[in-house]
Amino acid sequence: MIHHLRAAGVSLIVDARGAAVPAVLHWGSDLGALAPDALGALAAASVPAVPPSSIDTPLRLSLVPTIGEGWSGRPGVQFARDPAAADGPLGADALRAPRFRLDADSVAAHSSTDAAGGTITFEVVDDDARVAVSSRLELTPEGVLRIRHRVANRGEGPLAVARLATILPVPARASELLDFSGLWARERRPIRRSLDHGVHARESRHGRGGHDDAFLLVVGTPGFGFGHGEAWATHVAWSGDTEAWAERSALGAATLGGGELLAPGEVVLGPGEATTSPWVVAVHSTTGLDGLSDRLHPWIRSWSTIAGRPRPVTLNTWEAVYFDQSLERLEPLIDAARRVGVERFVLDDGWFLGRRDDRRALGDWTVDPSVWPDGLGPLIERVASAGMEFGLWVEPEMVSADSEVARAHPDWVLGRPGDPEWRWQRVLDLTAPGAADHVFAALDALLAAHDIRYLKWDHNRDLLGGSAHAQTTALYALIDRLRAAHPGVEIESCASGGARIDLGILERTDRVWTSDTNDPLERQPIQRYTGVLVPPEYLGSHLGAERAHTTGRASDLSFRLATALFGSAGIEWNLATATDAELDAVAAWTATHRRLRSLLHGGRVVRADAADPAQVVHGVVAPDRRHAVVSIAVVGTPVAALPPAVRMPGLDPDAEYLVRRVDLGPVRTIQDTDPPWFADGAVRLPGRVLAEVGLPMPLLAPEQALVLELVADRVDRSARGADGDAPAAG
Repeated sequence: MIHHLRAAGVSLIVDARGAAVPAVLHWGSDLGALAPDALGALAAASVPAVPPSSIDTPLRLSLVPTIGEGWSGRPGVQFARDPAAADGPLGADALRAPRFRLDADSVAAHSSTDAAGGTITFEVVDDDARVAVSSRLELTPEGVLRIRHRVANRGEGPLAVARLATILPVPARASELLDFSGLWARERRPIRRSLDHGVHARESRHGRGGHDDAFLLVVGTPGFGFGHGEAWATHVAWSGDTEAWAERSALGAATLGGGELLAPGEVVLGPGEATTSPWVVAVHSTTGLDGLSDRLHPWIRSWSTIAGRPRPVTLNTWEAVYFDQSLERLEPLIDAARRVGVERFVLDDGWFLGRRDDRRALGDWTVDPSVWPDGLGPLIERVASAGMEFGLWVEPEMVSADSEVARAHPDWVLGRPGDPEWRWQRVLDLTAPGAADHVFAALDALLAAHDIRYLKWDHNRDLLGGSAHAQTTALYALIDRLRAAHPGVEIESCASGGARIDLGILERTDRVWTSDTNDPLERQPIQRYTGVLVPPEYLGSHLGAERAHTTGRASDLSFRLATALFGSAGIEWNLATATDAELDAVAAWTATHRRLRSLLHGGRVVRADAADPAQVVHGVVAPDRRHAVVSIAVVGTPVAALPPAVRMPGLDPDAEYLVRRVDLGPVRTIQDTDPPWFADGAVRLPGRVLAEVGLPMPLLAPEQALVLELVADRVDRSARGADGDAPAAG
């Protein structure tokens, strides 16, 4: 049978006829409600010709492609069995080139009658290898496709699984590739190239995504941007080692693939055992990268752990006091935080036993009496009396060689003696007997004894040993266990900044630390591209000090405020050293953030493809398009003396908007004269004009930003047809 799932402008058509492994006939724009005979005609018309020097039957890219089908590209599944221990007539052919048959009784499809998605499940079996692979495909109401596979060992000997990945076809017109790289404090750096013959593969072997994580692999029509072009993208929802690739074969077939990256022998199944792959999330858009976000953000919000809970303005103490902790040291910071409207106060590294620097004590999660002689109680009470909730930094997956726990349990330290350290710390092997229980008991005791509402959960190094698969599985189990015991405690995922941001960890956490840099010039692209996948309410975005801790660059306050406004806003600056004027400006900013918070954290994210690369334009538009906030930042020297007018996407073309500046303090300009509308303080224009013609901006100096608020006060539909379209010509 041919199955057709539809949702939100997306069609997925899967051919599950006969004994062959099911294949995707179409994943892309909605093809409408096709009748069974039309689906059959599509399947017949989709059969390609047989090219020279190839297999003698038309190549069919299945959902579990292998060389046994004639697919010479990267396979979807690979496994191995020791021939000496194997049962039955198992030869090298079955190991290298499995030939699966579809179990017709296993096929099940459930689709929505109102084109709101559905599921397809099936199982294929290799009788010689005695291996079964079951697959589940889900198309969500938002048009997001999720796929995962489960491989089962039906033989008598062990089965080593080498790959269990998702591979999807993309059309030939998808000839341009976008993925991401980066480094500490410079994550999510976009890389563009053409999709040529061969494999473009990105592999993460960090035991976490890493600062250079490919994050989102996108292929699209040439020149696709934020608001235009067709795009197909995949993301591996897993917090360990991953692989993602795009491939174009010499035959012209193009694919996107991805899954967990398994080390040799990492997953070995005994007789009757099975393992399930992480979800691979796949998204199609006809409106560029913003179209991907238009599907991903509503879908993530549909299962979000923070839905309906406003994101508190958060102050973190790290760049304010570092390891210099005491109640007396922090009291002025608490007072300043209360004055400016902070809602959550987080005590960072340095509170636990023996932690006077970053070279010792990780793993000893008890309060240091030399720093806090009366425990954390007086500090928490002081924070609560200032009207803020209290949060605490922890790094539960790590251990210092110089720690009580490492001395007592050297068997809990991942790796071997002599392995390289990273930031003077090692990884705590959560799979070792007793290790995860120790961490749970320590954190459970802290949370039970104190009114702690929030944990900043850090992860400051790569694994460099052990099983990333087992460690990630154990991590998920630990977080799930802790959340079940303390459902009111929120968790932020941090990994030296943005080295672990994926949809596997996001299912279990309430915030991510987007990057360790608070330099607004670095933050602009980091937040822009991380936000293609992750909604802004998750992205920790902090106001730092004038001179950035990570780069040494000095930035104007208004630029820092404008950059930190968009996201889960916070502060990482010693406000006790700020002037009264600076504190007043920060207080006004937090008030503005709270006023706009429901829009910033619930609207549609839009980004403009500016003609000048020095100009970065992004914003958030309310679901009803009656309200919007737009940022215009200049991140370099403009290419022209008079930059182009700024066009504002996502607005209702028939609404008239009042456009005003959000006052975040003075900005520096190249000239003293401003456009007349800006000098007047406001302007009224239709959404169509703002989107197509745009507005001239003041000549902002580099590293400056304006934030505009747009409110629709009238809608004129008199010239529109009953369906909202322009009336037909007579």
